Amino acid sequence: MAVDGLLVARQDGVLRLTFDRPDRLNALTAELIDGATAEVLAAAEDGTRVVLLTGSGRAFSSGADVGPDGAAPGLDTLDAANRFTMAVASSPLPVIAAVNGVAAGVGCSFALAADITVAKESASFMLAFTKIGLMPDGGASLLVPAAVGRARAARMALLAEKVTATQAADWGLIAEVVADDGFDARIEGLVGQLAAGAPRALAATKAILNAATIDALPQILAAERAGQGPLLESEDFAEGMAAFQEKRAARFTGQ
Repeated sequence: MAVDGLLVARQDGVLRLTFDRPDRLNALTAELIDGATAEVLAAAEDGTRVVLLTGSGRAFSSGADVGPDGAAPGLDTLDAANRFTMAVASSPLPVIAAVNGVAAGVGCSFALAADITVAKESASFMLAFTKIGLMPDGGASLLVPAAVGRARAARMALLAEKVTATQAADWGLIAEVVADDGFDARIEGLVGQLAAGAPRALAATKAILNAATIDALPQILAAERAGQGPLLESEDFAEGMAAFQEKRAARFTGQ
């Protein structure tokens, strides 16, 4: 079923999912995320060999959508995000994230949930949650420290620092950074290599790597939900959203 803001293409054993709301930097709604989840789940049963995630325009995804009227995302979006992250991580198929621009908030979580994350040199990563009075979700609380360690994860999560693609590759947050003009060719090369690989061997390899590094993902997703729920109802979140809309610094009170 077609979902607004999500482009779906299947060819030669490859499922290509493109977040396609370029005018909103591919901000994500619960409906869009659930549509992507359904495609990832179906791909494991229909002969697909590899899944590719990317975004349209100058962003991979800026994170959960804040509507033009200032409407804040809620638990429905968080729950959809958790389902997507689990679908990507538990799929027997290799998943590539082609990060073509900014990946922020839960968009960053989704990029890092992939098995192989490759970014344009001009791309960036940011756990922007604390800027609006929230905590990381979508699995970032585990995916980031599993890749870069606790100290660097704390920099990203507590300070909401923007990490360049080059820095992300140096840290081990992503697999590779590619010059912008060579990005598409590199992605197609990786897609072709994985699509031609031995499916059972790739699935077993993915499963054992995940067991060794992110086996606690279901528990962390549940803990993120438990922590995020009260924050979504807090005065600090309301202030963070107002500050975001008004393009000013937030004045948090701890309420």
